[in-house]
Amino acid sequence: MTSNVSAHAGLDRDRLAPLLAAVRGMVSCDAAALLRLEPETGVLRPVAVDGLSEEALGRVFPVAAHPRLAQLLASDGEGLRFAADCGLPDPYDGLVDGQPDILPVHDCMGAPLQLGGRLWGLLTLDALQPGAFDRVTPAQRQALVALVQEGIEAAHTIHQLAEQASREQARLQALQSSALARRALGGQSPAMQALLRELDLVAGSALTVLILGETGVGKELVAQRLHALSERRERPLVQVNCAALPDTLADSELFGHRRGAFTGALQDRAGRFELADGGTLFLDEVGELTLPVQAKLLRVLQSGEVQRPGSDRLLKVDVRVLAATNRDLAAEVAAGRFRADLYHRLSVYPLRVPPLRERGRDVLALAGGFLEENQHRLGARNLRLSPAAKAWLQQQAWPGNVRELEHVISRAALRAVAEQGRTARWVGIEPRHLGDLPTLAGLPLSPAPLAGPAWADEAAAGPSLREATDAFQRQWLQALLARHGGVAAAAAREAGMDRSNFHRLLRRLGLAQR
Repeated sequence: MTSNVSAHAGLDRDRLAPLLAAVRGMVSCDAAALLRLEPETGVLRPVAVDGLSEEALGRVFPVAAHPRLAQLLASDGEGLRFAADCGLPDPYDGLVDGQPDILPVHDCMGAPLQLGGRLWGLLTLDALQPGAFDRVTPAQRQALVALVQEGIEAAHTIHQLAEQASREQARLQALQSSALARRALGGQSPAMQALLRELDLVAGSALTVLILGETGVGKELVAQRLHALSERRERPLVQVNCAALPDTLADSELFGHRRGAFTGALQDRAGRFELADGGTLFLDEVGELTLPVQAKLLRVLQSGEVQRPGSDRLLKVDVRVLAATNRDLAAEVAAGRFRADLYHRLSVYPLRVPPLRERGRDVLALAGGFLEENQHRLGARNLRLSPAAKAWLQQQAWPGNVRELEHVISRAALRAVAEQGRTARWVGIEPRHLGDLPTLAGLPLSPAPLAGPAWADEAAAGPSLREATDAFQRQWLQALLARHGGVAAAAAREAGMDRSNFHRLLRRLGLAQR
């Protein structure tokens, strides 16, 4: 059986791994877990697990939705053991690692943990074999609790010392306890770990950051984390969707206006730069800005001064700028569609967010988090991925990245619950529930090997690559719109695209309604 150990909230993973290994050495079991209670949200979050699958690492457990965990929290220091025929749903059913199929937990016990005289969380022990804990006496269970509490207290003390020595580490811990870090920026893949190291390095500086990556990878989350870890975290983070910023409104949106500056300007208005003064301005989809707007933006970035249309007064602003795009801005500069001086002003410190296909088994942890959200939204007991579903998820190219994965998991959860019922002990997610990914003219988006020289000859004799790509996109969009009765907004959601970009693509391919 393989084991997975994961730590957060400032507790050192290298110290928690042997702690759980010692627990499993004292009591023969298939899985052990430490769950930290967050009083402000009423959820239990895995701090360390041993013997549970990666899917468990992305989950949180609201106490109100898990009666077994609630009873353990309310028990005395010796904890509880549940009967094998207990009718309460077990949160770990189907999550024990190394099993060929979804299997239920048959023997479960646990105890509340204290730290500094306050309730800290839970220790849980689970076994697939009924009666596995028959020989565990209350005294042994009490010794386990004492051992774990001492280990947690030691790890906590070490963390406090490190926190005092490193202000950045304290900011990171604060972020990790927020909803932001529980989303797409989590993961243990080398690609994500490299990104997080770079992100944490630049966050505390005043440098302008250009966030690069495909649609759906979580560029907005990177911007939020940069702000949360910066010296400006107590000041506002103001976001501008550049794709929805036409020339006629750019001045007013970015720089504000004075009353009477133009028809309809009935009162003074502060622009986004003024609103972000002292904080951070996030320019999302900056590659969509037109050249006239780029020139106006450049002047402000160079001078640090804003002039409202209709006013002669210059306003000094102190703003850190973050920008994001899914375009290759260097290529846009070469093509004359983006100003070179603005590009260099924005790309002081570029950060590339890796696509989901480069993140390996992170897809399972992300899927686990999305399943937990859908489980409570749908009122089901336990949503679990079958081994075949896990394999399916890891085989996909995910052109829409994390956003696409979220949508696929939501659809699969709905289908599986409708098929198996909300009252089932667990609801198994199979490949048939996950369904097919979007295709271009019936061809999968996953990379496929080329056929060889004959294919090359055929391609040379046919249309250009741009013409073939446009033809594929046009056919795909027509099918997508047909599925949604011509409603572009719904079609854009399924495609995982921003609505403005979707409409722009329709116009370019001649599919926009006149």
